[in-house]
Amino acid sequence: MFTRLQRVIDDAVSNGRIVGIVYLVARDGKVVFASEKGFADREAGKPVRRDTIFRLASVTKPFVAISALAMMDKGLIRLDDPVTRYLPYFTPKLADGPAPAITLRHLITHTSGLSYDYGPDPDFSDGLSDGDFGFEENFTRLAKRPLKFAPGSKWEYSVAIDVLGAVLAKVAGASLDDVVKHHVTGPLGIKDTSFHIADRARLATAYADATPVAQRMPDRVTLGSDENGYFNFAPTRAFNPKAFQSGGAGMVGTADGVLALLEALRKGGAGVLNPETGRAAITNQVGTLDRGVGSEGQRFGFVSAVIDDAKLANTPQSKGSLLWGGVYGNDWFVDIARGISVISMSNTALEGCNGQFTKDTRDALYADLAGAKV
Repeated sequence: MFTRLQRVIDDAVSNGRIVGIVYLVARDGKVVFASEKGFADREAGKPVRRDTIFRLASVTKPFVAISALAMMDKGLIRLDDPVTRYLPYFTPKLADGPAPAITLRHLITHTSGLSYDYGPDPDFSDGLSDGDFGFEENFTRLAKRPLKFAPGSKWEYSVAIDVLGAVLAKVAGASLDDVVKHHVTGPLGIKDTSFHIADRARLATAYADATPVAQRMPDRVTLGSDENGYFNFAPTRAFNPKAFQSGGAGMVGTADGVLALLEALRKGGAGVLNPETGRAAITNQVGTLDRGVGSEGQRFGFVSAVIDDAKLANTPQSKGSLLWGGVYGNDWFVDIARGISVISMSNTALEGCNGQFTKDTRDALYADLAGAKV
């Protein structure tokens, strides 16, 4: 049934654009396609397996955002609370001087005025880059940088979920890892997906785009483009116990672990959120704010982008579909209308996140579904 999709995956691995990948498709809660191809470590000849652990990068964000919503459901926080209620040291200012109120709602919707565009070597960690900083030291450093805009006035993808993670840990009086386990991964029965590596032998080696084939990623490297932005990678950050647990990029996990979260989202937060909160999580929360080039036809909810106009977005996905990814090589979407959840977990940045591979696999999947008339 999924011959086109499998062919795209096979071709990408055989030509070296993708080193290793686990690709899962669920339909109405049942896995109907599973492919494990390529290498977790090419030089060691170690193949990818279904239980391979990957660096999640921004796939961390929905875990932390849902944790925040679950804490809101329990009355522990409110989305319109100012961040300074919990982190009094976090008082970034606008370029002209004032320090505006930033709320948890601003953080979770990426409308806070924060950014990822702080240059190639900022003096704080954005969650991908390494550093022996705890929450307070790191975000005190961040707070010295001017906000890009007044909170609520624009949308820009940012380190906001990292700050949100610091809030959650402060409120809980626990590690962010414990917070996510208590509110999300524990209730959903998700294993091996956390801020700690359950089994180092199962962790996939990170690779970076190169010609003719992707190359093993060095410990410190900046990758990207003017179009998609630049990212300061540090694969060994996953082993640094002094680095703060990054709510925006710090988790590791398996494809099945992420799929379980996507299935919870497809069902409106079932198992972790109240029905009203679950519906809010997967619907537009930013109104008509412009999300920039490449996001046409999309809005943003509490956990991800939301397809608002499939034609304008140039996608076969249904209106209301959720989608996002992670720059270490991950891509996911949930087509709620068709009951489809998809996770593509690779160890190849950036191709596995925002390269042509993500579009080719998506289009092949929908072509296969159309051919099967389902």
